[in-house]
Amino acid sequence: MPDRPTSGELFGIPYNFDRPKLSRVLSSYWQPGEGMLVEKPFGIGYTLNLANARSWIVLAVAAALLWQESESESREQHDDESVEVVVDD
Repeated sequence: MPDRPTSGELFGIPYNFDRPKLSRVLSSYWQPGEGMLVEKPFGIGYTLNLANARSWIVLAVAAALLWQESESESREQHDDESVEVVVDD
């Protein structure tokens, strides 16, 4: 059985299934001078380059949306509590 390559590109999407080393992981997430997206240190596709300011904006927007969603869910749970109303005739 022929050896399959553990890293490369398929249909323009990078993949890397080599065992990740800490230095490679750290260097892949912090690449000054590169764009917002860089190749993942392990797996398929791209990840955010934390040396790029636009990546931090994307993370902040995602965090704000998650916070807003959790707040709206907690308000909905609070609004769903039943209230008993007594009316005297």
